[in-house]
Amino acid sequence: MKETEKATRVVEILEEHYPEAVCALRYDGEPWKLLVMGRLSAQCTDARVNIVCQSLFARFPSAEALAKGALPEIEELVRPCGLYRTKAAQIKEECRMLTEDFGGTLPSDMDLLLSFPGVGRKIANLLRGDLFGLPAVVADTHCIRISGRLGFVKEGEKRPEVVENALKEIIAPEKQSDFCHRLVLFGREICFARSPNCDICPLRELCCYRNSGTAKKEVPESGTKDVSGKR
Repeated sequence: MKETEKATRVVEILEEHYPEAVCALRYDGEPWKLLVMGRLSAQCTDARVNIVCQSLFARFPSAEALAKGALPEIEELVRPCGLYRTKAAQIKEECRMLTEDFGGTLPSDMDLLLSFPGVGRKIANLLRGDLFGLPAVVADTHCIRISGRLGFVKEGEKRPEVVENALKEIIAPEKQSDFCHRLVLFGREICFARSPNCDICPLRELCCYRNSGTAKKEVPESGTKDVSGKR
């Protein structure tokens, strides 16, 4: 089976198992909120970001309000997300740039998105895919791990840009964003970082990791939890 054919089949199977391709970061559709949440999600679970942002957005209901907010107060609100001083300063500056430099309208251009503090290609692709419906591969921890196991990149490859470029070549542009959301769901439910549930995996016949015998050599650890839900 050619790599593009395999990728198409993987997309189809994940569509069948996860018909709702939803972003794990819960927001009400306002672009600036996803921008802020994307930055807060670094080295933090999406679930925690969702909780923290309920209080953050209640206190600062607009990008302009957050841009003008007192930094110590913002720091205290985002403290549970970790790296809170850096993140607070960056989301405040992001909102200032958005309101003052871009007239309150978030750009869709990759280079312009990368000009926002704390925004790398992962967050920029999330924004481009979710907000603008553009082709976008979000190479997060789930995407990187599962792409290696499926053989789309070399097993153990950790460089996001390598994974992003590889998937762009084999995943149809209109499928890329939803595909990455489904990988997150799949990674949290079945394809764990440690002791994945290969026996119930719908992709097991296509998986290089399982069929190489690597999975069988792993010994499940008692009490292991999936804590890989980071962006």
